[in-house]
Amino acid sequence: MENLQYAEELVREFLVFRGFTKTLQAFEKELGTDIGKGFQVDSLLDLIFSVYIPKCQAENLVNLLHFFKQCFGSYEAELMSTLSKLEVSIIRYYIIHALQTGRKEKVMEFFNFHGNVLLQKHEDWALWFALPYHKNPQLDPEFRLYFSKEWINTLHLSVRNFLSKMLNSTRIPALLKISSEQNTVNRLKGDIKQLNLKISQLQALLEEKEIQLRQAKSNTSATTRVPTLGMSSSSNIKTGFQEQNVSSSPRFSHDICDPATSNIGERESSQYINDTKPAHSQELMSCMSKSERSNDFQNVQDTGSEMQGEEEFPEVRVDFQETFLGHTSPITRCRFSASGDNIASASVDGTVRIWTYEPSVSASRNATIYCGAEIMSLEWDCKSDRLLLIGTADGGIKAWNVDAKRVVCDLNSTKAFPSVLDLKCSPVEPIFVSAAASTRPGSTYFDKLGFASLTVWNMRTWKSMTVLPLGEDPPAITSLCFNHNGKLLAAAATDGMIHMFDMSAGLQITGWPAHDTAISSVLFGSDETSIFTLGADGKIFEWSLQNQGKVLWSRNCSSFCNLQSSSLYKQEMALDANGNRLLTTSNSLRAPIYQVGGSMGGMRTLPHTASITTVDWHPMLPIFLTGSADQSVRVTSLL
Repeated sequence: MENLQYAEELVREFLVFRGFTKTLQAFEKELGTDIGKGFQVDSLLDLIFSVYIPKCQAENLVNLLHFFKQCFGSYEAELMSTLSKLEVSIIRYYIIHALQTGRKEKVMEFFNFHGNVLLQKHEDWALWFALPYHKNPQLDPEFRLYFSKEWINTLHLSVRNFLSKMLNSTRIPALLKISSEQNTVNRLKGDIKQLNLKISQLQALLEEKEIQLRQAKSNTSATTRVPTLGMSSSSNIKTGFQEQNVSSSPRFSHDICDPATSNIGERESSQYINDTKPAHSQELMSCMSKSERSNDFQNVQDTGSEMQGEEEFPEVRVDFQETFLGHTSPITRCRFSASGDNIASASVDGTVRIWTYEPSVSASRNATIYCGAEIMSLEWDCKSDRLLLIGTADGGIKAWNVDAKRVVCDLNSTKAFPSVLDLKCSPVEPIFVSAAASTRPGSTYFDKLGFASLTVWNMRTWKSMTVLPLGEDPPAITSLCFNHNGKLLAAAATDGMIHMFDMSAGLQITGWPAHDTAISSVLFGSDETSIFTLGADGKIFEWSLQNQGKVLWSRNCSSFCNLQSSSLYKQEMALDANGNRLLTTSNSLRAPIYQVGGSMGGMRTLPHTASITTVDWHPMLPIFLTGSADQSVRVTSLL
């Protein structure tokens, strides 16, 4: 009964959506007189033998029989053979009844429209074409049987028995299956939660034993220790967790908290632009003396040494976790769409897959895109879920329309800048910016990057609009970020510089040295009075935009994501919807989630079976993505 009510609600919803108000009224009226609350075979028989045939509604009759074939097309040959025989008999009864009631023109009309199809299916129909011209067909031995009451009654009974068997017991309507499958999914999710709880308990026990083991080892070692966490002990702790993670890797988990939004006012942004003077990279480097820079970095390091070790972070508490296993090589990028309903993930083999983790979201947009080169950047259109931009290592920029399921535009950066390192769409204007770089021989990811090119593209004409100025032979730009109104663009470079552009003027307005190493990722803070940077050495800084060069908050996650020696990946970080949690990629099986601001706390993600190479947060909910070198992508919702 519950499944039936849910299916009826779906029908109502569809009729209201399409504006079929008369059909909705008729539907409600029939529901009011429905007694059996199940399949009504008599109603269907009346439709065939009391409406369609007596009123000579041939097209409706043919469409209904065709519908039966579609419904039962997946059943065994014997049942389909029975349905074909019944179809022939019902059509012949239609012809006989039309002749008996003096509607010869209806018979002629039927043969004109469907005669060729009938002859192709059954050769014995040839004699029936002469039936309208026969004076006494009921006396002809070939047709006498079809005029008898016995044959008509037998046909009624046969159709009743067949439909009762097929629709009342053998086949469940698709609308009823939806509810049943949803119940099954909910039941399985409940089982998964119970299993996750057991896994968490076992992991907690295992970690407790690991700590006891480390303490026992430390008691037997030197009697004096440095009070802060040294490099060797950090390495030992990390190794211990990696061994533990390999032995206990959960498959699913999930978390919910209230999303919040906060925007900086347009007036404040404009004031910031007007108060800063244009400068080039060489001039900006002199704005901060070497001693000031070293003092800032020393303060950050001192702060980091006082922090709780990231390896000691508690594991996240999850509501659910879904694992996507559609890729066949390590994951390089994964991104939520603007609404969070769809996910795009890319792998080393040059494939992009579009999918959804939510059962209530249609899978009609799911697709696999073969790009023929390594995917270096992914970006969804900020204003809708329709367009996905893909940047490749051979200079290609593809625009994929998820509704049409095709590439609507295939752009190319210049041959001098073949690596499309990042793409960012404006949240307001129909434009996007590409950060491309030249290549050179090198051993690490950043060593292989040469000079930078920043190009602004029009998303309506799919043509380049301008190239943003960076000076002569500028170091590669690795990461881009727009502010909320699209007026400011932040660009992070391999020489440790942050560049800020006024997009209305197309000019650089300020910049400052943020890291001693290459910058891997840059993000505006939630209130847009600060900006976050992640360096190749694993250091995270939150810089003030009102007091340039001032560090507001910092963490040292080098034990997780120091990739200076990596030749494959760059690091990433992502902020949650209200800007309170910052998630980074990781060399190990788990990734850290830092509490932004004054708190030194944090959490660790559930483990993958290999390093975590890409991360993202849901635009509205406390749900995050982690892509891994183990070829999987996980959607985790916090509890």
